[in-house]
Amino acid sequence: MATAAPSAASRIAVVTGASSGIGAATARQLAAAGYRVVLTARRKDRIEALAEEITKAGHQATAYALDVTDRAAVDEFATAFKTIGVLVNNAGGALGADPVATGDPADWRQMYETNVIGTLNLTQALLPKLVASGDGTVVVVSSTAGHGTYEGGGGYVAAKHGAHVLAETLRLEIVGQPVRVIEIAPGMVKTDEFALTRFSGDKEKAEKVYEGVAEPLTADDVAGTITWAITRPSHVNVDLLVLRPRAQASNTKVHRDL
Repeated sequence: MATAAPSAASRIAVVTGASSGIGAATARQLAAAGYRVVLTARRKDRIEALAEEITKAGHQATAYALDVTDRAAVDEFATAFKTIGVLVNNAGGALGADPVATGDPADWRQMYETNVIGTLNLTQALLPKLVASGDGTVVVVSSTAGHGTYEGGGGYVAAKHGAHVLAETLRLEIVGQPVRVIEIAPGMVKTDEFALTRFSGDKEKAEKVYEGVAEPLTADDVAGTITWAITRPSHVNVDLLVLRPRAQASNTKVHRDL
């Protein structure tokens, strides 16, 4: 099925966490689909380089350094727009894999702030702009962790459950408004930074996550799914789409060739 080109009123797409991984891949694919993408992340150099790359490819992109947990900064960012068409809440991440009994409360707090409060901040600040477009879309990139628990994942699982519930509740609350709420929940995705960040730069632990898995999902796999959901006809809302690699049956059951 062909994708629908964005209308003039809804052609701006804001992507958070766009400095790497799923966020960067989503920005590239939305730009190729005809959106003017606004890249946000804390790492200014990364998003500026990506904006330049996208522009050189003949598309439209701008970079805006932003910490999604800084509400004042988010509110200031939102004043730059009269309308936007798409908000992709991708900023997030995991820290640590300790059991509940010994988990670091600071890690839990940071995961909640980024995955949930960051999503809340951007959504609240930009929702009026999405409504004003007459054809808005909010995407929450959650995780299969938001739909099932696993040992050693308590803090991340709790945060992603929060992101899932935020999306589900928002959809109920704004029904009748010209805004869709889409949740994309990826399973095992191998990116350059996710597991490495989770294990504080320990490459051995990070590689262990994917050991023996022939084909985990890639950032492009997830970005393609996000772009597909966004470019469905306006009356079609992909409420929740869970995607995993074929080798992963659940959060705790993965086929590994060892």
